[in-house]
Amino acid sequence: MAISSGVFPVFQNTFKIGKSGATSSESDMVTIAELETFSISIDGNNEEWTPMEAEGWVNRMNTGKGFSISMSGKRCIGDEGNDYIAQVAWKTGQGCCSKFEWGFPDGAKLVFDCLINVSNVGGGDSTNVGGLEFEVLSRGKPEYTPAAGA
Repeated sequence: MAISSGVFPVFQNTFKIGKSGATSSESDMVTIAELETFSISIDGNNEEWTPMEAEGWVNRMNTGKGFSISMSGKRCIGDEGNDYIAQVAWKTGQGCCSKFEWGFPDGAKLVFDCLINVSNVGGGDSTNVGGLEFEVLSRGKPEYTPAAGA
């Protein structure tokens, strides 16, 4: 159920990966089981200039963007999304490209082409549950769909 106002628990975000890589269609999008944390980093390309008429004050414009989502959880053998991410750890080139979908608690959605960079596939202390850690890096312009009624 989408929320229309107020605060929300982080677990209301949803994430899907295209299990057929860069050629994934909507029917190939699957959730990734056992995710625990995520953080997003948005990088802006900012240009600065100081025109004479600004009397020494700087002007700025954002001329480009990119973003990455760092995710971590547990390795869950048998889950389609978790298995797909784990297998990408051993690929290079186009084999690391896929499609990603982020569903926001208010019902908005962000869909984009991505590069998957896996940094941990089962590691941890001997008494830990095996970890799964990866980054989802944007490739090109994402498609943002606002929440209904927004």
